[in-house]
Amino acid sequence: MVTVAPRVLVVDDETFLADFVATALRYEGFVTRTAGTSAQAVGCVRTFDPDLVVLDVMLPDRSGLETCRELRRLGVDAPVVFLTARDTQDDRIAGLTVGADDYVVKPFSLDELVLRVRAVLRRTGVQTPEDDGDVLRFADLEVDVAAHAARRQGELIDLTPTEFKLLRYLAANAGRVLSKRQILDHVWEYDFNGNDGVVQTYVSYLRRKVDAYSPALIHTIPRVGYVMRTQTGFPRRRERAR
Repeated sequence: MVTVAPRVLVVDDETFLADFVATALRYEGFVTRTAGTSAQAVGCVRTFDPDLVVLDVMLPDRSGLETCRELRRLGVDAPVVFLTARDTQDDRIAGLTVGADDYVVKPFSLDELVLRVRAVLRRTGVQTPEDDGDVLRFADLEVDVAAHAARRQGELIDLTPTEFKLLRYLAANAGRVLSKRQILDHVWEYDFNGNDGVVQTYVSYLRRKVDAYSPALIHTIPRVGYVMRTQTGFPRRRERAR
């Protein structure tokens, strides 16, 4: 059976944040589109027909609350997940009153947002792209996303949560050179205030564990970034767990 990927509209006037969230959701298997104003959001809903809307409360032309109210008035029943910097009880009540389904407070982690999106879609009966049963395989490395476990040559590798997220991102993009900025955006929170030196540090941690086996899989491309590859091999396709 072929599963149609759910469509998510991301509405935020901060272009970087909207693109960042949309890219992260695409990485998780969703189809996405972005809008920067309330008017654009209403127009996109008509043409894109999203299964869910991630909606910033503060928009330049009309608030997210007013936008949600307008969508409901137009008969749009797609669930709405609000993004907001405000987290008072009154704010939450206001959002729920106009028809919102959930509330995510900035700053947020991408993992939290993806989990909230999936949970809301499940409640509305929409099947979501799940990691369950997916294993990323490259050379003798296996990254079991559902079990949150990694192995080389069949041996379990003890990883911290951040190390696992970094390894997963490298494995999912095996053969592709990733810049420090790309890694920082996908592995750490969108508003992370540290410099990209943290990427070099965690790559070093990961190498000590993953590349304790031969051949080495994590390579540095000077002045560009990092890549997972063997010296002579090519990345294998993503496979379903058996």
